Formats: sequence, C-alpha cells, structure tokens
Amino acid sequence: MSEGEQPVSGRERVTVPKTYKLHIGGTFPRSESGRVHAVEAPDGRFLANAAMASRKDLRDAVSAARKGFETWSAATARNRGQVLFRVAEMLEDRREQFATVVADSEGVSREQAEAAVDAAVDRVFWYAGWTDKLGTVLGGANQVSGPHTSHSAPEPLGVVGVLAPRRSSLLGLVSALAPVIAVGNGAVVLVDRERPLPAVTLCEVLATSDVPGGVVNVLTGDVGELAPWLAAHADVNALDPSGAPEELRAELERNASGTAKRVFDAPVAEPDWSRDPGLRRMRAFTGLKTVWHTLGT
Repeated sequence: MSEGEQPVSGRERVTVPKTYKLHIGGTFPRSESGRVHAVEAPDGRFLANAAMASRKDLRDAVSAARKGFETWSAATARNRGQVLFRVAEMLEDRREQFATVVADSEGVSREQAEAAVDAAVDRVFWYAGWTDKLGTVLGGANQVSGPHTSHSAPEPLGVVGVLAPRRSSLLGLVSALAPVIAVGNGAVVLVDRERPLPAVTLCEVLATSDVPGGVVNVLTGDVGELAPWLAAHADVNALDPSGAPEELRAELERNASGTAKRVFDAPVAEPDWSRDPGLRRMRAFTGLKTVWHTLGT
C-alpha cells in the first residue's frame, strides 16, 4: 500500500438510495412513465425514491385486480381467513422494520410507531377472523309466505378502488384495505406521494404470503392525477375515497356516478383508526345475493 492510501475498510461508504417500484399483479414493475420522486421524512431527511404511477399503470392495475378477484372470490371464506392470518403473522415478524418505516414516514416516536404496527397486526387478525362469520351475520333465511324458501348471502362486489389514508400511513391503510379483501374483492390502492413507504413495504409482505397475485395492487404517485381516472374506470365496481383531499371528493363522486359505482361514505376528516371498526366497511363492499327455492307438494 503506497503512502497516503487508505484501507478499504477505512473509506467512507457511499449510500445507495433505494427506489421502490409499483405492485401490480403480484410483481414489482417500474412505472411505465419512468418517473420517480424523492420521499422525505417530516424533518427533511431523504428516505428513498418511489415510483410515480401513470394512467397506463392504473389500467394495468385494474386489469390485474379483475383477474385476482376471480381467483380470490372463488376461494372459501375460511381459506381467505387463513391467508389473512398469515399476512398478520408476517407483519408481526417484521415489526421492527415497519416501526422504523412508520417512525421515519410520520415523524413520530419509536414507541408511537411500534404501537401503530401492533394495532395494524391486530386489525388484520381481526378481519381474518370475520371472513367465515360474515355470512351468518349479514345473511340467512328470509321470512316468506308461500310454498318456497328464500336465503340471502353476502357476495363481494368485484374490484374496489381505495385511496389510502394520508395521515395514518400503516394502520389507516390496513384498516381501509383489509375489509375490502376479507370479503373477497380485488383492490387497486392509490398511495399519495407524501408517505408511501409503509404501503410499499406492506407489498413485500403480501407478495411473500399466500395472497394471490392481483388481489392487491398498489400505485404510488400523484393521487390528484390518478384518482379521477380510477373513479371513472368502467371495470371498477366501488370506490373508497378515505384518503382523497376534500377538494377532490366532488369530482370523484361525479366520475363514479357515470358507471354507477358504489362510493363508500368516508368522512372527510380521518377518523381515529385505533377504534373498533365494526362491520361497516365489510358491509359496504358486499352485495346480498338472494336465492329462492320452491318447496315440493
């Protein structure tokens, strides 16, 4: 070693910034647009790069969600529950990683971030337990008069567009997404550019669990640019605008009305996501199918 040279171990390391991709059809493609943006912590620290999804990416995500829905809705309710239990287990296994991501993204303390992760695990677990019980609560035998019987059962709507909550980047996201897929729907999730890292990290859990490809598709980028097109897409059956800015709500409702979508009545101000969610969201993303049977003479 010549004079003045430093050993490799003594050199300052170059930080390689991570660039997160989209999650479509169970894979992680780059955005068709080729655009990325820098994600920063509330204190201005650079955290990573994230993809900026385009309208083409949105169309691909809806197509993937339709295929995922066909597979997922055909599974038994018990099977969907077991898959969601597995998601909760994997989220628990990566608790420390998620706590770091939430703390960096939201600018909260480590203790608060860990509490949010624990609540997210519990929320997935809670919805997993409801998958094979919802039919009993929302459906059942109907009282009829005449020589026939009538039974009703909840069924998924199809593809649901979800605007991820902006304030609660993990617990809010899980609270909006879990009921959609617990009842058998496919989902296209739009995540705002401000706090996308908990969502794209969750995609890594979904991709390595037993959730079929296409059931959950996550697009990061400009919600104001993509949400109106999601609301207007003819192959999207319902919309959850929980993460939509107030000034965008009216436009989304108008666009959704063109294809008679069901729009979830989400409050403009984000709720306390730690509260008991009840069955409201699961009920909102199902429809009742009623079957009549004639009785023999």
